Amino acid sequence: YICSTWGNNHFKTFDGDIYQFPGICEYNFASDCRESYKEFSIHIQRALNSNNHPKIQYILLTIKDFTVYLRPKLAVVDGRIVKTPYYSSGLLIESNDIYTKVYAKLGLILIWNQEDALMVELDSKFNNHTCGLCGDYNGVPIYNEFINGDASYNSITYGNLQKINKPNDRCEDPDETQALPSCNGHRYECERLLTSSAFADCRLRLNLETYIQACMQDKCACNGNEDSFCLCSTISEYSRQCSHAGGRPSEWRTQDFC
Repeated sequence: YICSTWGNNHFKTFDGDIYQFPGICEYNFASDCRESYKEFSIHIQRALNSNNHPKIQYILLTIKDFTVYLRPKLAVVDGRIVKTPYYSSGLLIESNDIYTKVYAKLGLILIWNQEDALMVELDSKFNNHTCGLCGDYNGVPIYNEFINGDASYNSITYGNLQKINKPNDRCEDPDETQALPSCNGHRYECERLLTSSAFADCRLRLNLETYIQACMQDKCACNGNEDSFCLCSTISEYSRQCSHAGGRPSEWRTQDFC
C-alpha cells in the first residue's frame, strides 16, 4: 500500500483519500503510532522555490535506531554524510540524479524525486498502526482521518494536526477556513489528458477520478499560467502510480508537452 504527496500540495493516503494541504512547517508524513515501540517515522518539510512552487525541502526518517536526513543530492545517517549506495543492517539508501530511494527491511520503501513528489510503500503488518498525513491505514477511506468519532475535519484542519512542534519554529499554519475554489471548468481538459491512449493500461488499475480532481485543482491554482509544474505534476504522479500498480504507461511526454 502506498501513500504519496506531489505537485501542488496533493496528498493521497494509504486508504486512498486525495486531499490538498499547503502547510510549510515540519509534519508527520507517516509514522508507526503504536504506543510502546515505534518502528519508524517519516517527517517532511516543504518550501516554495523561486517560481513559487512547493517542493520538499527535506525528509527526516527514523528507522528503529537510525536517523536518516535527506535533502536533494544529500544523505546524512546519524549525523554523518554518507555516499550512496549506503548499506547498513536492514537499511539501503540509493540515489541517482532523479530519485533517492530508501529500502528498510522492516517493510518500508521510500521514493523521492528530490523535488515535489514522495511515495512511501508500507508492509501490511502496519495496517491500522500508522498516523500522520498518510492516515491510519485501516483500509477505510475518510474514517478516522476526516471523520473521527463525532468530529469531522476538513483537510487543512487535518493537516495542521500533524505538525511537529519544534521550539522557536516560526511557520504559520494554513488558514482552516479558506474555501477551495470550484474548478469544474477544467474537467474536460484534465479528462482528455488522463485518458489519452498513453494511459490505456492504467484506467483499470487506478481511481481515475481522484487524479482528474487533482489536475483540476492544479489548473485552478495556476490561474492560466501554463508552466510545466501546473500541468505535469499530477500527470507524472498518475504515470508513476500506474507503473507501480503493474501498468505500462507509454511515452506521454513530447517535445512541446512536459
